[in-house]
Amino acid sequence: MQSFFTRIESGRKILAPLFDHGGIVQQFAEKNLIFEVVTAAARALPGRLARALIFPHNDALFRGGDCVMWFRNLQLYRLGRPFELTPEELEARLQANAFQGCKRMDMLATGWAPPLGRHGQQLVHAANGYIMICARKEEKIIPAGVVRQLLEDKIAEVEAAEGREIYRREKLRMKEEIIVDLLPRALTRITNQFAYIDVRQNTIVIDSASPARAEALISQLRSTLGRLPATPVKSKQSISGLMTRWLGGEHPPADFALGGECELRHPQPDGGVVSCKHQDLGASEVRNHVKQGKYAVRLALLWKERLSCVLHDDLSIKRLRFEDIVREAESETGADDPVSRFDLDFSIMVLELAEFLPGLITALGGEALPQAESDDVPARAAERAGVLEPA
Repeated sequence: MQSFFTRIESGRKILAPLFDHGGIVQQFAEKNLIFEVVTAAARALPGRLARALIFPHNDALFRGGDCVMWFRNLQLYRLGRPFELTPEELEARLQANAFQGCKRMDMLATGWAPPLGRHGQQLVHAANGYIMICARKEEKIIPAGVVRQLLEDKIAEVEAAEGREIYRREKLRMKEEIIVDLLPRALTRITNQFAYIDVRQNTIVIDSASPARAEALISQLRSTLGRLPATPVKSKQSISGLMTRWLGGEHPPADFALGGECELRHPQPDGGVVSCKHQDLGASEVRNHVKQGKYAVRLALLWKERLSCVLHDDLSIKRLRFEDIVREAESETGADDPVSRFDLDFSIMVLELAEFLPGLITALGGEALPQAESDDVPARAAERAGVLEPA
């Protein structure tokens, strides 16, 4: 008989292609299909060993589907006017476009889902002037290779039976028929996009590494609400220029320190790209690259020893990490159930970001307000003074 570990390793090899599709694996697990026995056995092992053996990319399965509260990437949007909807009013608006899932012949479905996942039913989670929402997307997965193979078989079959050549227009029609035939049987992939509205600062913070996906959430929210004047937050000064100066020897602003990663590019296309990781960015080698004309496009920063991130030249904040000193507050409370833990994590996170984000914008020279807003009444322009105010 094979040992337990040998069987686990064999299962991993067979199911490896699914590891990159967390939504698919989640569906199998929820329906108690192929992972039922393996998951039950893994729960008897120490947590880290179980994750390493079976689901290295699907920790959520071991948390019973709990939502991952801590944002890892940030895209910032400025609202053109105060957000006046109460959480209850926003809830009613979102319910009109609540996520329903893909129907039998749908290729894609979008809508609003509970931020608490299976542990909640409300589409809005509010705390102290911060409103969290979750945009969910479900899409059918029809591998292009499968469609191509079925199409080639169909073409060969028709050509052999009818003795004629199949041309482009008929091939396209056959391809569409194959996709329609596969749709009802296709697996689906579900992705969640989290964001929160800071009512006091008139901003929307989206957990996304991609500006395009963040814009998709804003568009979905705009469609639901009817009108939502929101634009990406921009800084008054060049972010690339500031990061380059910090790497060239200029001290970063107070509360900020250089991390151990950066990327430098030469203005000329063939001038080269230098990527540094786990390096002392104050070393002469890095400064020499700056002296040779290279400029920074991303830079790792530390803030008050409370969080770290990688700042990009488009103001995208990636690989955001809250240090242990921040997360200790969670362990010091008795929040054992998922709802209480989610609420606590959310409160801790938004309060930290309410201090970090204004400090970052100030370090970048202040916020460049949209033209329409900068031409508004002087009182509103003076109220914000071009920067996000600390909470």
